[in-house]
Amino acid sequence: MTQAPTSEPAGPRLPVFGLITPEDWYRIPLLPADRRDASVNALVKRQFAGIDDQPVLRRKAEEQLLGTADAAVGQGGVVLYLSFLEAGGIPLSASLLISRLHESFDGLDAVAALAGTGEVTLESLPAVGRVARVRRQERTKQSRKLGSEFDDTVVEYFVPVPDRDEVLMLTFSTPLEPIADAMVELFDAVAGTLRWQHREEELTGEEDA
Repeated sequence: MTQAPTSEPAGPRLPVFGLITPEDWYRIPLLPADRRDASVNALVKRQFAGIDDQPVLRRKAEEQLLGTADAAVGQGGVVLYLSFLEAGGIPLSASLLISRLHESFDGLDAVAALAGTGEVTLESLPAVGRVARVRRQERTKQSRKLGSEFDDTVVEYFVPVPDRDEVLMLTFSTPLEPIADAMVELFDAVAGTLRWQHREEELTGEEDA
């Protein structure tokens, strides 16, 4: 697993968040737009390296990725991760969207309203303390479009941002319902690496999102 940091926008003593993800998870910073576009372009180049006879497929893949990234920004997203892990040649599809919500973390009722569906429980992560977690199944537009017979498994973490009326939301998702429990274990492990620091501290290996 590799350290995959990101941060809040510039400002006095704003907390910086970072977490560790598997090496084959690709990180797309969503803001600003030019950085988002450059990251998507680099991913498409990587995926189509050595393939020069598929310009239409390549352009379609880039358009889909840009559309996904733009939609994530509309949900308050600041960073998007896409999984390119494989096991026995089978892709382990998954995504993680990190969003900032301008809401107070003032109880399970408020978090349950944000979550929409699923049973919300209070948990504790090693470095950030109290969080809320929800797991649910849902039929997404993407899964319907791809003709998948399975629902997506979604795990969301709602984390209060220190000293601010904000909630950091980690939304993990996978369409692999037959191995959903194993994927959820991975999601929980990644969420467990989340930690806070402050911009004026020494942030070894960290960078702005």
